[in-house]
Amino acid sequence: MTPENIQIVKESAAVLGENAEALTRLFYQRLFEGDPQVKAYFNEANQHKGEQQQALAGAVVAYAINIEDPSVLGSAVELIAHKHVSLGIQPDHYPIVGKHLLGAIKELLGDQATDELINAWAEAYGQLADIMIGRETDLYGQQKENHGWTGFRKFKVDRKAVESDEITSFYLVPVDGAPISPHLPGQYLTVRLDQPADNQHTTMRNYSISSAPGEAWFRISVKREPSTGTIPAGAISNRLHDSVEAGDVIDIAPPSGEFTLDTTAETSRPLVLLSGGVGITPVLSMLHAAVQQKTDRKIVFIHAARNRSVHAFADEVQQLASENPNVTVHFRLGEVDDPVPGLISKGFIDLSLIEQLAGTPDSDFYFCGPKPFMDSISKILTGWNVPESQIRFEDFGPSSTLTRIVTGCPFSSGAPSDCPVLPPSATEDQ
Repeated sequence: MTPENIQIVKESAAVLGENAEALTRLFYQRLFEGDPQVKAYFNEANQHKGEQQQALAGAVVAYAINIEDPSVLGSAVELIAHKHVSLGIQPDHYPIVGKHLLGAIKELLGDQATDELINAWAEAYGQLADIMIGRETDLYGQQKENHGWTGFRKFKVDRKAVESDEITSFYLVPVDGAPISPHLPGQYLTVRLDQPADNQHTTMRNYSISSAPGEAWFRISVKREPSTGTIPAGAISNRLHDSVEAGDVIDIAPPSGEFTLDTTAETSRPLVLLSGGVGITPVLSMLHAAVQQKTDRKIVFIHAARNRSVHAFADEVQQLASENPNVTVHFRLGEVDDPVPGLISKGFIDLSLIEQLAGTPDSDFYFCGPKPFMDSISKILTGWNVPESQIRFEDFGPSSTLTRIVTGCPFSSGAPSDCPVLPPSATEDQ
């Protein structure tokens, strides 16, 4: 970018930041009206909740702030690139997005949107598109090399298993009978289901692989998402629960995702796996992978659930612990009438429990779950002075992406004091 255009983008970042969500709402309105074919790539529930708008608002602000050195956003680029590849985003989608983003900026700023400002943002967007397209091209190549396919492939539901009142597992095998390559523990698959012609729900969703790497099948474990207020029920999760049965065939894209367990590092540090609710799915795959290594490394697995009825995979986790003496397991339930000393206790995961089981903050921590769980674990670990390099996390939905992009910091709360923040309008929960 030219120095002049860099300066224009940086100077306009403040006013766009103050109106970031208004900008992105305008953008999505223009995008869906002008190019409705792209709706299939977006989660309608996240649109209703405002999370998609928040995530894009964060991306716009962060990119403008760091326009002179976009490399500082490397972790955010990686996360978004994996998501794009999982959905099949292609280079020819970027001009569509750019057209409507520039149109939204012009509409929002009115007379302030001079030709010079729009040209500067066009150049900035072109630079970002080139970065994203380059990384996504690399990832498509890796998928082809590691798994033998890109795009969507036909898989048959070999069997369906109820794991709790909310979660059901689907065991998937390729229709063509060719073997599947091991996924990285923590990755997800993209499920694509055809919907009735008059149904406008998104037809693609990402679901974490809950099985061990190296099986002859992939297992995804899906939580039924009911409707809440104005938020529609999960179109794909409910379809899977209610209508997809053993023998049915569905489209699956190759494993994607950057929240993965490092199985190559040689370390004696304890491995601590923490999960809440359906966040157990990628973490359970990590537990399987960790015990497959057959080392003496201390492994701690702590899971939080509301009660026994929604507590999935308790037997599977305990079986792994019984077969591997280096594994310690504890379940923390919000409601429990019959706690089991050393195994099941009542309440929330807190520092006392983590410290008791892990023993030291010099451990490797991986955690996943809903936003309140993520915020709580983040505060606990930062307060315990766990090194940032020893913490990996993921929560479901785009809101976490917002924070990670905007702050350049690892947590949605408890971030270092020198981390930039969004204006209040873009950080409030909706």
